Amino acid sequence: MKLDSSAVEYTPADAGAIAKRAEDQGYDGFWLAETKHDPFLALSGAAAATERIELGTAIAVAFARNPMTVATTANDLRLLSGGRFNLGLGSQVEAHITKRFSMPWSKPAARMREFVLAIRAIWHAWETGERLAFRGEFYKHTLMTPFFDPGPNPHGTAPIYLAGVGELMTEVAGEVADGFLCHNFTTERYLREVTLPALERGRAKAGRTLEGFEISGPVFTATSDEEVAGVKRQIAFYGSTPAYRPVLDLHGWGALHEELHRMSRRQQWAEMSELITDEVLSEFCVLGTPETVTAALLDRYGDVVTRVSPSSGAVQRPEK
Repeated sequence: MKLDSSAVEYTPADAGAIAKRAEDQGYDGFWLAETKHDPFLALSGAAAATERIELGTAIAVAFARNPMTVATTANDLRLLSGGRFNLGLGSQVEAHITKRFSMPWSKPAARMREFVLAIRAIWHAWETGERLAFRGEFYKHTLMTPFFDPGPNPHGTAPIYLAGVGELMTEVAGEVADGFLCHNFTTERYLREVTLPALERGRAKAGRTLEGFEISGPVFTATSDEEVAGVKRQIAFYGSTPAYRPVLDLHGWGALHEELHRMSRRQQWAEMSELITDEVLSEFCVLGTPETVTAALLDRYGDVVTRVSPSSGAVQRPEK
C-alpha cells in the first residue's frame, strides 16, 4: 500500500514547501484539492521543489473546465514533473457547477465518461500525429493544427483518476479511468458493498479486471481530540449533502442526513457536528495514536485500496 500526503489548505506560494516536506518524510504521493486555489498552478511549484514523490490533483473540478484545457495542463505538468503527475478529476455537485462556475450540468456520469474519453483522444492525437476527430454528446474536438500540437510527451500520458460516491460515476471510473479516488465520506462497508462492485462492473464493460487498477482511499484519521472535533465537522458537512446520502442510507442513518440537511439550510454549521455520535464517527474515521493508526488503517483497508491518504499528518508510514 502506498501512503500519500494531501493538502486542502495551501497557497500556490507554499505548496512546494509542503510537497518537499512530504517527500522528505517518505510519502509516496502528494495530492492537492481544488478549494480556494488552483491545484494545477500550485503543483507546478511542487514539481520544481521535489524529485521523487508522485504529484496529483484530488480533485480538480472537471466540469469547471473543458477536455482541451485539462489535457493541455496535465500534459504540461507531466513534462514539468518528469512523469510524476497524476490527473485526478471530480464532478463536484450541481449547485457549484451552475452557480459558482456558471457552467452547464447534465447527466454527470455520462458527461464525465465523455470528458475522459475526449482527453484521451486529444492525447492520442498528440502522441501519434493522427487527426483529432472526437465527436460526442457533450464535447466536440476536431481541430488540432501543428502550431498548437505539443507532440508526444517523453514521459507518456498521465494516469487518470476519477472521484465518485454514487454507483453510476463509480462505474464510469472503472470503465475509462486508471484509478479511483474514494471520497472521505466513505465507510468500509460502503466501499466493500457498493464501490468495489460498481468498479468491477465498469472494468467488465472495458473487458478488464481490477488487476493493476489503483484505488486511493482518502481516509479520515484522528489522533487527538482536536482532530476528532474537526472530523466530526467534516462528516456533518458532507452528511448534509443530498448527493452523499446513499452512504448514510446504507447504514440506516437516512434520518441523520435529513436533520443535517435542515440545519445546513438554517446555517447552523457549528451545531451540526453535535449530531455525529461515536458510532457514526467510528464508521468514517480511523481513531488511535500516531503509533496505532497505521496498523488500524491496514487492518481496515489493506486488502481493498492500493494507496491511502490519511487526513491526520501524525500517521506513520505503513510498510509496503
